[in-house]
Amino acid sequence: MDTDRPAFLLVHGAWHGAWCWDALRTELDATGRRSHTVDLPSARPADGTPSRPVGMRTDAEAIRESLRRIEGPVVVVAHSYGGVPATEAVTGADNVTGVVYVAGFALDAGESMFTFLGTPVPEDGTGHAPPYEDSRRILFGDVPEAEAARAVARLRPQSVLSFTEPVTEAGWRTVPSAYVVCEHDQALPPSRQHELARRADAVHRLPSGHSPFLSMPRRLAALLDRIADSGLPAPRR
Repeated sequence: MDTDRPAFLLVHGAWHGAWCWDALRTELDATGRRSHTVDLPSARPADGTPSRPVGMRTDAEAIRESLRRIEGPVVVVAHSYGGVPATEAVTGADNVTGVVYVAGFALDAGESMFTFLGTPVPEDGTGHAPPYEDSRRILFGDVPEAEAARAVARLRPQSVLSFTEPVTEAGWRTVPSAYVVCEHDQALPPSRQHELARRADAVHRLPSGHSPFLSMPRRLAALLDRIADSGLPAPRR
């Protein structure tokens, strides 16, 4: 593996874990591209009241810690909710050369995922939210049946605090960024993705549902490889 070429740090979304990137990592390996993953602390079973709140900021620190362990330049690839802590974490990270949002929440300072979506903030934000009742259709609609069933079985409750903590540092304002719009997404409508994509320096599209890392990993790997090799545009802001 060439440590002069940017590696990828893959940041999963809500309810998921690092397992969701396995097929994509196999395809990235075939291109000679290094990849790393991180398990976000907010996506864990609700085994009673945690000793301290585990939310977006805790996730951002986990991403920062992962970045510190990677040698050479890194492009952070953030899916869905993972875009929130990634946005917070990449600011000031010396080895980050870019961030790619895959149907991701490229939020601005002061925004949380719930405020962007217009979702009411619950009075008690210390609990966990279960996955969608129809996760098969919403998250994995274009994923082969057997693979989708395995993915649904591995989903975990997600800390509500991760959805309500606001971003304090909008990394896409200072770090080169790209947005991958998933055109058949049933979880984050493409119209909302286009709103977020206007904040990025480059926009790409895939004819996929919410989880192209499972439905079209080879195509996503090829796109990420091109984005990293071509160099991300300098931030416009």
